[in-house]
Amino acid sequence: MRGAVLHLLLSAGPRENLALFEGVGGAMTKMVLPVVAYAAAVPVFWLLFRNTWKQIDDEALDHRLKLRETGERDFRPALVLAIVAVVLTMQEYYGGYRFFQAYITPWLRETSAVARAMGDTGWKSRIDLRFYGELYQYAWWAGTRILGYTLIPVTVYKLIYRKDALLDVMALRTRGISKHLWIYGLLLAIIIPTVFVVAQSPDFSSYYPFYKRCSRSWMDLLIWEALYLGQFFALEVFFRGFMLVPLKKSIGTAAVFAMCVPYVMIHYGKPYLEASSAFLAGVALGSLAMKTRSIYGGFLVHGTVAILMDSLAIYYGAGFPEVFWPR
Repeated sequence: MRGAVLHLLLSAGPRENLALFEGVGGAMTKMVLPVVAYAAAVPVFWLLFRNTWKQIDDEALDHRLKLRETGERDFRPALVLAIVAVVLTMQEYYGGYRFFQAYITPWLRETSAVARAMGDTGWKSRIDLRFYGELYQYAWWAGTRILGYTLIPVTVYKLIYRKDALLDVMALRTRGISKHLWIYGLLLAIIIPTVFVVAQSPDFSSYYPFYKRCSRSWMDLLIWEALYLGQFFALEVFFRGFMLVPLKKSIGTAAVFAMCVPYVMIHYGKPYLEASSAFLAGVALGSLAMKTRSIYGGFLVHGTVAILMDSLAIYYGAGFPEVFWPR
């Protein structure tokens, strides 16, 4: 490796060497930016959440002491982590582009061809892969996320722990949200300007929105955003509700940071700075979910940022649609 770099430096001219070092320097600077952000976030998070974290740790200690006195064992953390591993693995292998192209696309094509050959005028004959193929793909992606993040965990968990209230396990209570809205407003006040800055980078508009035909019509855009927001709500239920609530009861504040590990990993493939900042977002939204015992505020933040990012990418890219129905 060292010899290859030396050969490259010797064979290149002064300008090429300068460009090379500027490129390496820029990449290294970009690499360490998240570390700086993490360091800056520590005092802010401590100021905002120290009382919440202490309360969570105290409740977890009481829970473990009670189990020790009664001789019982709580297998909820093991069950939850097993479900998380299975769900995320299934989504990776069966909820993405490769599976859709290998299995769903041929099935849609054959179904449509058979229906038209038989004179069927129902929905099967209206399948149009050339015109809506990409939208079908993202409908599959969003659908597998929504079902995987909600249906599988809810079903399995409720079969085993029937006495646990799902509204509590999924953090779907609404009581007391209003008095904590100022914290979510503060988060948005910090995040929104950052999104405008990040939107200027060249890889931003090339990555967002996922569905590249959003500018074709308002119908395309609205359907896509509905799918996008739906999977974000399910994601909040899964990570900030189902995964966090049972874990924090046993391991306290560590549950918030444990939840952030798979949450960061589902961002792999996205721009580096976004994937890196997912840890900070996970800690903030997870701590807020535990403070408010609800995921609705986190969904509000997540959904607002997602819509803003898509809107900026469309604005700086192909532009907003000019017709409602695609031509």
